[in-house]
Amino acid sequence: MIDFDAHLAPYAAHSSKSRGRRHPEAAAGSRSEFQRDRDRIIHSTAFRRLEYKTQVFLNHEGDLFRTRLTHSIEVAQIARTLARSLRLNEDLVEATALAHDLGHTPFGHVGQDVLNECMKDYGGFEHNLQSLRVVDHLEEHYGAFDGLNLTFETREGILKHCSLTNARQLGELGQRFIDKAQPSLEAQLTNLADEIAYNNHDIDDGLRSGLLTMKQMEEVELFARLHRQVVQQYPGLPGRRELYETIRLMITAMTADLVDTTAALLKEADPKNIDEVRASPPLIRFSPKMREETTALKRFLYANLYRHFKVNRMRVKASRIVRELFEAFMTDPVLLPFDYQVTPGDTMKQARKIADYIAGMTDRYAIREHKRIFSLDEL
Repeated sequence: MIDFDAHLAPYAAHSSKSRGRRHPEAAAGSRSEFQRDRDRIIHSTAFRRLEYKTQVFLNHEGDLFRTRLTHSIEVAQIARTLARSLRLNEDLVEATALAHDLGHTPFGHVGQDVLNECMKDYGGFEHNLQSLRVVDHLEEHYGAFDGLNLTFETREGILKHCSLTNARQLGELGQRFIDKAQPSLEAQLTNLADEIAYNNHDIDDGLRSGLLTMKQMEEVELFARLHRQVVQQYPGLPGRRELYETIRLMITAMTADLVDTTAALLKEADPKNIDEVRASPPLIRFSPKMREETTALKRFLYANLYRHFKVNRMRVKASRIVRELFEAFMTDPVLLPFDYQVTPGDTMKQARKIADYIAGMTDRYAIREHKRIFSLDEL
């Protein structure tokens, strides 16, 4: 029998000690339980849809901008590198990273916000919870169960945030939000790998789009400091290569800081197993200085990129599409595909099915569906 956990630290998530799956299954033998999770996620329908879901820029705005799919792949790469350095479970962080956005709506965060508004009288909408709903219920690949039947640890990592109301309905998975306990180190690490990925690739996309300039980026101390290093080392380097070198140094600085800070915290806390990790304060962290610098970077991107007037124009259009689709389907459920229609009169269930339908749409599918319903030219 293969020992998949031999190289791991005692405080890592060991696949041989997993809390298991909702529906028991025989071991795969040639793959660990977390490898099976990763493989199921990669082959899921929801994962393929991420190719055409917005990160910042809509898919049709350019071929080279990040999508939810490429973002998830970048998160997985960073997370695996960090996990290896800290002797954590690489397969688990990869599975969690690839699955963390499966429930995201079309049109990025604006789609989520509008859908949550639309669902306020029907239980609300949280994209983390929707990702869990996708892997627990909505994927249809297996004869024995709905969903992907992932392990507890992968499902725990997917659920980064959760309201207490919803946590109380999730049983064992929601208990940590009630107890204010921590998830595995792998889940904590993937959360920060997500932050490292989007902080850096959004700079690249923002500059490529022309909505940000290098002069503006010099306002960000972390970027400015590392950019000066690049200019000194490679004078006269062409613009794109100069930018890529700077971003490469930023990712290196963030990951190195996280590994060093976390290693010191782990040494001090000395957790003997994953249960002691869950009872400790968060142990995967940036240093106070790096946290200050990454916070300043996020504030800059929010003010200058995410709320740029050209992005705002697309946000307004996207919000109208999501809201008008929801209202049309709630008013006339017969407009929905048969699979999303429920017994007339069950308003709560119908609203949730509509949220499932809209959340599962890609950007371009949502645009087309809106045209089919509201444009007289689309008959």
